[in-house]
Amino acid sequence: MSEARGVDAVMLVGFGGPTRREEIRPFLDELLRGRPVPPERYEEAVKHYDLIGGRSPYNDEAALLARALREALRREEIQIPVVVGMRTSAPRIEGVLRELQKSGVRRVFGFVLAAHRCEASWDRYVAAVDAARAQIGEGAPEVVYPELWHLHPGFIRALADRTIDALSAVAPADRRAARILFTAHSVPIAMAGASEYARQTTDSARAIAKLIGRDSWTLGWQSRSGNPRDPWLEPDINNIIRKLGGETVVVVPIGFLCDHVEVLYDLDIDTAGVARAAGVTMVRAATVRDHPEFIAMIAQMTKELVRP
Repeated sequence: MSEARGVDAVMLVGFGGPTRREEIRPFLDELLRGRPVPPERYEEAVKHYDLIGGRSPYNDEAALLARALREALRREEIQIPVVVGMRTSAPRIEGVLRELQKSGVRRVFGFVLAAHRCEASWDRYVAAVDAARAQIGEGAPEVVYPELWHLHPGFIRALADRTIDALSAVAPADRRAARILFTAHSVPIAMAGASEYARQTTDSARAIAKLIGRDSWTLGWQSRSGNPRDPWLEPDINNIIRKLGGETVVVVPIGFLCDHVEVLYDLDIDTAGVARAAGVTMVRAATVRDHPEFIAMIAQMTKELVRP
């Protein structure tokens, strides 16, 4: 990252989501534009948001992360803007970059809120930033990105902490035997084959398990969508849990930095229901969010770019 020194702002680049019920359908309409989705599937997606309270907490949690990072930088006497730019909802990336431009910002540290990279989790966000800069035109702030950080000690320690916290909620007699089940968003096999996404996710899981002293662990994939005839990464987390009758499982969502529908519905409602039906005791670890180790990691990256 040495060539990218001289940043004068940080933009956390995220997905976004509806913040109230009135936004759910417009949000889905934009998200699904150009994709033929059966009406029943569309209504099912609306219901999922209804079941988690009619909104996504993603935007709030990204803003919380930004505030924590701003405070961490302030303690290092680094006073630069820390903002959030979303790809699918307000605050939009383009508008955020325009405001930064007006305040004199020339170079932005773009921190995409995804630890493991493929077209869906990384390339589309970088493309959205590029498109926003093109719309702004001459004078648009340059945006630079971090190197891979899926094995950064701060990220691994933060998720190890989340996993240990979840294990503490398991009955003491069952704690050692509890299965650790890491999960991340499934993607099409073709997309996975064009990236290091699956390997990076596996490497993160292995590092977390090692840190907490677990030799045995499992990685499953969740939230697949699209054409059911297309092959996606497997095994599906629900199929794994169906085979664990009578066991205790700690589900660790390492592929999600903040809570949103894939966590609050897909895991806390759908997968939890599968677990109950299979006689499995399931405990879900928290997402990393504003864990101090994670914030310290981003702050250190920023510090290295701000100061020569």
